[in-house]
Amino acid sequence: MMIPKLPSPCRPMSYSEKFTFSCHPNVSCFNECCRQIDLILTPYDLLRLKRRLKLDSAVFLQRYVIVEWEEGMRFPHCFLTMVDDGKASCVFLNEQGCSVYEDRPAACRAYPAGRGASRRVDGTVTEQFVLVQEPHCKGFAAGLEQTVPGYFQAQGLTEYNRFNDQLLQLLQHPKVRAGFRPTRSQMQQFILALYNVDMFRRELLAGRIQLKQPLSPMESRAISAGDDKALLLLGVRWLLEEFFGEYWCGNEYRKTAYAT
Repeated sequence: MMIPKLPSPCRPMSYSEKFTFSCHPNVSCFNECCRQIDLILTPYDLLRLKRRLKLDSAVFLQRYVIVEWEEGMRFPHCFLTMVDDGKASCVFLNEQGCSVYEDRPAACRAYPAGRGASRRVDGTVTEQFVLVQEPHCKGFAAGLEQTVPGYFQAQGLTEYNRFNDQLLQLLQHPKVRAGFRPTRSQMQQFILALYNVDMFRRELLAGRIQLKQPLSPMESRAISAGDDKALLLLGVRWLLEEFFGEYWCGNEYRKTAYAT
């Protein structure tokens, strides 16, 4: 699938095409890419950050996230807050650099590259890559020659992409492609299940959220033990039920429709 209408700093990249890039404190523009940005957080981004900061997901959302959603939008967007320092710097940027570097969001890891993912009808995922060459960035002048997939692996994006791709079954559902838009109530469910994961866990364990197919013993143990990754996958499963009347069954989470 072609990437439409790329902004001027971006150009498509093939899987095997090479580029040269390096980012470190000795590059003159170090940390400039951490300012004047609209950084959208994925659910897995938030999971990693709230765990690193040892915060409940509700507290993290209140302190660090701006949720934007208007009638007609497909799904809410969760933006990381910026500091009002005249430069709109990332809230996690300090004099030494990124204070959450080991758990930095996927978009930060990927820069200056980008990845688009599309889910086919058979469930397979196709990838499209872009390279972002902004005028301020001096990192292209030196560094290792590498491909985008190799760069992503070196930046620790494999697990991020794996969990982000799990969302495609919801975000690129055929009914979404056909024009589905969530109601305000469904928007609140979306934020609860994918971003406010600690509250979602409490609601599940208290029985205030019911799934069409009950939790398996393995799922119950994982959720009770605080397995946020399992909880995130369960959140996708619950939203598919609530939005589209579908649930997952079996160890492979195969989709099955039920009569509404």
